This record gives sequence, structure tokens and C-alpha cells, in this order.
Amino acid sequence: MYAGQGRKLVMALKHGDRHDIAAPAADWMVEAAEPLIEAGMIVAAIPLHWRRRVKRGYNQSALLSRAIAKRLKRFDVIDQPDLLQRLKRTDSLEGKGREERHAILCDAISVTPRHIAKLQGRPVLIVDDVMTSGATFSAASIACIAAGAGSVSVLALARVGKAS
Repeated sequence: MYAGQGRKLVMALKHGDRHDIAAPAADWMVEAAEPLIEAGMIVAAIPLHWRRRVKRGYNQSALLSRAIAKRLKRFDVIDQPDLLQRLKRTDSLEGKGREERHAILCDAISVTPRHIAKLQGRPVLIVDDVMTSGATFSAASIACIAAGAGSVSVLALARVGKAS
């Protein structure tokens, strides 16, 4: 859950330049995702807009996806952290409601054109650090399916729970 120590861990990876967190996090994520893994699956990261990527210096989701792909080599997965691209620079989604998040992300993510041929009919595992409403995963999944992917699965390090 994205609360307490889980939130601190994600924030250290995302904003604290703690790249060392990606390896143990990938171990946990692979254990949880193993039933979803298919031979030849493409492992991809949720993209950052290039301006945010330059400002931060790295994409925390790409760090996770690379570490996950490395651990799944026995399945002959394809490590493709740049499969997706963020076309629109979107404001932070923090504090936004479900509907607003989905509206903001509509048409914001697409498959990188040079990877479309590689995607045809292949299963995809999309990796992100945090899942809140599912809007980002939804936009990325829609882009993959529209570009010809087979099945699409998603995997997040942490999940925001609903308030009681």
C-alpha cells in the first residue's frame, strides 16, 4: 500500500534519487506478477514527459521495468522501457479525482513509432511505481492495444487505497 513505509520507499525512489531501491522492489514485484508472465512478453515502463525526465534525471518506472525484465529472462521477455512515450506534458495528478485523471491522460500516451512492429500480437507488462486511479495504466494499455499488442498486464510497486 502507498502509505507509511511503502510511501516513503516509493518517494525515495521517485524523488530521492535512490536507484538502489529498484532491485529489491523488482524482486517483490516479480514474485507478485509471476502468474501474469508470458513467454516473449515485452516489459515496458510508464513514460515521463521528456521535460519531467530531464528535470528528474531519470524515470523511476524505467528503473523498475529494467530490473524486472532482468529477473524474468528465463521467460525470454523483451526489455523495452521506452516502448511508450508521453505525448502531452500533463500537470501532476496529485489531488485530482478519478474522472479528472482519466480526462487529463486521454491521448497523452502512445507507443513509440519505432517499436510498433515489435509489438504486434505480443503480450505486454506495463510497470509503474504507484497506481492511484488506474488512469495512467488505462491510457498506456489503450495505446498498446490500439498499436496491435496482444494481452496487456500492469504491475505497480504500490497501490493507493481508498479512504475508509
